[in-house]
Amino acid sequence: MANILLVEDDPLISRMLTLRLSLRDHTVTPAENGQEALEMAQASPFDLILMDMHMPVMDGHVATRKLREAGYVGLIVAVTASVMSQESDAAIESGCDNYISKPVGDDFEQQVEALLAAHR
Repeated sequence: MANILLVEDDPLISRMLTLRLSLRDHTVTPAENGQEALEMAQASPFDLILMDMHMPVMDGHVATRKLREAGYVGLIVAVTASVMSQESDAAIESGCDNYISKPVGDDFEQQVEALLAAHR
């Protein structure tokens, strides 16, 4: 069971992913944008940050870069609607450890748990 920061500006997606992860006994803390995520991740530890890349206020690329510049070493996984390899590469270049494509599939929970297991 992991403590997960879910950074997602779409409230429907956020609620759906929170429910799915909570059913696997993960604790999920939502954030609506990169600025909130930055503040929350610096205030308390998370086992995983699931970071949407395209959000208002501060996007996931900027938030991830700022976290890494501040010395954050935790697991950050981009959750991106773009299936283009350029977007995935950009997320990794920003400091994400990996990525999950949207729309998330039936194997979303298994993807999250595999990423957590590999990072431990």
